[in-house]
Amino acid sequence: MSVERPQYGEYATPEEQRARAGLPPVEQMPTASAPAPAPPVPQQPVAPTAPAARSGGRAQVLITAVMLGVGMVNVLSSIPQFLNLSATLQQTLKLMGGEGTFSNFAVARTWGIIAVLVLVAGFAATVWLSVRRIRRSRSSWWVPLVGFAVTMVAVSICVSVPMFGDPAFTQSLLTPPAG
Repeated sequence: MSVERPQYGEYATPEEQRARAGLPPVEQMPTASAPAPAPPVPQQPVAPTAPAARSGGRAQVLITAVMLGVGMVNVLSSIPQFLNLSATLQQTLKLMGGEGTFSNFAVARTWGIIAVLVLVAGFAATVWLSVRRIRRSRSSWWVPLVGFAVTMVAVSICVSVPMFGDPAFTQSLLTPPAG
């Protein structure tokens, strides 16, 4: 059974609270010469500030929006390469100086489609988290950066499956370049 601990000052008497606050005891306070304190004025509730009204709010929303726009361009331009992953990997093999021909076509097609799905899902999650943080007036500039990093790691794993499953690719990695 857990016992709740008292909050600060919850069990303190008014005299103990005044002593802790550095105020004189009630008995020592002058009574006749001091005017009576004014009754407390009820305060108006303060309306919460909008995210754009905060210092730096507009700038961080703009930075987040720009990064999401760059991410959208990245996603849209990457989809054709992933849907034709075997041709992309053949070009990569030639750029690496490999002698063979990429031949893992069926696996490349399957993992290319999986890579597109992972890419789109990662981007959608990044947009959703960014918008959610902006609406709650929280810092959001870092969400596209983290979303990009996490999504690219997952997409790289998808692409590496057909790449390392191809004999020409693995041979080009094991053979040192001539020269």
